[in-house]
Amino acid sequence: MIFVTVGTDQPFDRMLKVIDKWALESGRTDVFAQIGDGAWEPQHIPFVEFLEPSEFKRRFAEADLVIGHAGMGTILSALLHGKPILVVPKKASLGEHRNEHQTATARRMMALGNVDVAFDEAELRERLDHVDELRAKSPIADHASGSLVDGIRSFIFDGQGSER
Repeated sequence: MIFVTVGTDQPFDRMLKVIDKWALESGRTDVFAQIGDGAWEPQHIPFVEFLEPSEFKRRFAEADLVIGHAGMGTILSALLHGKPILVVPKKASLGEHRNEHQTATARRMMALGNVDVAFDEAELRERLDHVDELRAKSPIADHASGSLVDGIRSFIFDGQGSER
């Protein structure tokens, strides 16, 4: 199953329209979307506006692929569960978000090798046509490494156990 999520902040009709058209043209019947409260509804894939957290987790766990906005919650969940993820950044310039942080996030995560990215509709369609070739990246741990914890502890405390 391909699980599509737009997050909980703003709708993402631009991404959904491409996926909906692709599902029709490719004959894919294994796509399910959480669409938020956008102005447009898919015609060719099953969807809900929002999922209860337990249902969201279940669908996420059952997914063979996650497609979503470039929100860190979605990205980290995919990495934690070892799921392939294709992200499409929402763009403030198109009224989809408050600023362009999702583009910056997508670029950085792509550079780290953590996600596959489509920056526009044409790239999304091209990636969808090869969706079965996408592979999961290395999963991340569900807790911080000891060295990260030590570094944060060192930053907070001056070495004598007192706060800065």
